[in-house]
Amino acid sequence: MDLSTFKALLSSSGQEALQIAVDLHPREVDFLSHFTALSQRYPAELARAALETTILRAAAAKKFPQAQHMYFTREALEQASSFEVSAYRSARYRPYRHLVDLGCSIGGDTLNLAALASTIGIDRDPLRLAMAQANLKALGLAEKAVFLQADLNHNLPFHQAHNAGFPMALFFDPARRTDHRRAFSVRNYHPPLSIVREWLTHFPALGVKISPGVKLEELSPYPAEIEFISWRGELKEAVLWFGSLKTANFRATVLPGPYSMVGDHPCGGPISPPELSKPRAYLYEPDPAILRAGLVVNLGEQLNAVQLDPDIAYLTSNQVQDTPFARAWSIEDWFPFNLKILRAYLRERGVGRVIVKKRGSPIQPEELIHALRLTGDVEKVIFLTHLQGKPIILITSEYRTPIR
Repeated sequence: MDLSTFKALLSSSGQEALQIAVDLHPREVDFLSHFTALSQRYPAELARAALETTILRAAAAKKFPQAQHMYFTREALEQASSFEVSAYRSARYRPYRHLVDLGCSIGGDTLNLAALASTIGIDRDPLRLAMAQANLKALGLAEKAVFLQADLNHNLPFHQAHNAGFPMALFFDPARRTDHRRAFSVRNYHPPLSIVREWLTHFPALGVKISPGVKLEELSPYPAEIEFISWRGELKEAVLWFGSLKTANFRATVLPGPYSMVGDHPCGGPISPPELSKPRAYLYEPDPAILRAGLVVNLGEQLNAVQLDPDIAYLTSNQVQDTPFARAWSIEDWFPFNLKILRAYLRERGVGRVIVKKRGSPIQPEELIHALRLTGDVEKVIFLTHLQGKPIILITSEYRTPIR
């Protein structure tokens, strides 16, 4: 879809075509038949745009509760944060009266920022800017935001207002893909992360969304808090917080909640005592935000738990506590890894289905499940891991549904 087609989609005839497309409940697999029918009544590009918008709205419902009123491009939707994650992140800007969304795209984050304070959205793509404006209008936030087309590699276009007594807090979402390929280094973002050094001179209150898989050594030159955010057990994103937005050095946040744990630095040292010769009664599987923030040791201290192995981020304890930062499993049995012994053990107990989790094991879960050749009605969760450097098997059942 180009800008002229999108403007046509916003017209009365475009909205009529969009409503017909909605009523068709189109899917990717039957796009052609619906396109053929709709293009008999409307120009081909308008028919295509109406169907694509309807399909993308259905896909966006997982991220945006207001998706049925919004407009997307496929790439922008893939890169957008979910509404819940964005709302959590945006809440840190609550003390500020003037906000700027740098690289605002279709306005997914602008929605939450504008709900807090007047916001400027900036992007270099005129189509995405037009969609952002339409999205905020559709959700009743049009008067809270203005949009500017600009290239962030050049001077930011609001220095004058900032210097005239309207201090601004910034949120920056750099592009992390080139030709549909992910950029894994912050040096390859567009613009590269290094550009924030120039901005911080004038705008010290700055938040930056980055990939959760970022290499921490690349961030060492930046005086920022590093926050890793998970949603329902899945790591979603990382954020750098500068200036007055910084509240810690490392933070792991679990959503829904929010539940946060902070630390001064990522702890890499083991907390497993040398006398640990067997697993204790319970196993804790830390949330991925805890793992990425390097706060496993902190979590272990909070839970009175120790690591099974100095190099493995599983914790074990004789007592169990409810925590949002880990899933807890009752350890029913354990033994050194041996395929024949494991197969016999499971067959004797009527286990026909296993879920295999692993950390530190080279064995692929699918290969193990195939090699076990189980039949039965019982399901078990087994862990492949290490105890003091030696491979072991843990037979478990979940203690309780994790707090979410």
